[in-house]
Amino acid sequence: MTVDSSSQRIARLTPLGTVLALIESRIAAVPPQTIGVATARRLTLAEDVAASPQPAQAIALRDGFAVDAGAIGDAGPYTPVPLTLTARRIDAGDPMPDGTDAVLPLDAVVLRGKSAEATTTAVPGEGVLLAGGDAVPQTPLRRAGQRVRLVDVAVIAAARVEAAAVREPSIGVALGGVGGTAVIDAALSMLVQLIFNAGGNVPNNPIALAAALADEKADAIMAVGGTGSGRRDGAVQELARLGQVEAHGIAICPGETAAFGFIGQRPVLLLPGRIDAVLAVWLLLGRHIVPSSPAAKLRTCRLRCRSAAK
Repeated sequence: MTVDSSSQRIARLTPLGTVLALIESRIAAVPPQTIGVATARRLTLAEDVAASPQPAQAIALRDGFAVDAGAIGDAGPYTPVPLTLTARRIDAGDPMPDGTDAVLPLDAVVLRGKSAEATTTAVPGEGVLLAGGDAVPQTPLRRAGQRVRLVDVAVIAAARVEAAAVREPSIGVALGGVGGTAVIDAALSMLVQLIFNAGGNVPNNPIALAAALADEKADAIMAVGGTGSGRRDGAVQELARLGQVEAHGIAICPGETAAFGFIGQRPVLLLPGRIDAVLAVWLLLGRHIVPSSPAAKLRTCRLRCRSAAK
């Protein structure tokens, strides 16, 4: 029996650490872009997000009466204390009047005609949010390298920060082998969603590998299928023809037929055409190539090799 010598073959398994070190050493940072906070969800921050002191002055945290806590220190149910002229009705969120430092709840005040009496004591700061209590300039709301979550969007907007500097690498997704099977289609759909969730800009419809490798707008390319030694497998040979293969066969299982290389200055990751293998290769390698993922150890990367002269 003869063996087709033209088939792409794995000469040896490259250690996972070697590939990770290659990714770390040859990838630099994507230039940041400034966008509105409302559209920054899931993206990676390029800079810390900080705010001016919020609130700018002390405000009430509840509805009630703004009072001077020291003036009602002896108040009780049987010894009500008339409220001073500085005390006044206040709603949650209102600024605290001068001369007051606490908010009594409504049921702790008895109204008698035009006068009001406190029937309980309060401590300074009770029912009050002090100036800078929500945000202070020295404490970032979210740090560079972290992804913007839904709660972050709300907090940052509440702190009156309108824009943020983020990084959003563009990742091309391609079909590396023969498509049309349920497994391949499912694996591709899963990979697209994984990249999107990690902060990448990814097209919804995967294209052919040759077309993806020719697309210079993409910062990186990932392809599913065609990494084995089957008669219809040729993804690694296609990458070798147009670019450079750094590793074919990586010491992970499932996913040992995965390949990694470069097309020009753009990294390329070729994943086997199985769902379990795609997930394994993504978790161990792919999410490091999409630098907006937390797995990037807070280091946002440009999906472009550093210049050889550098």
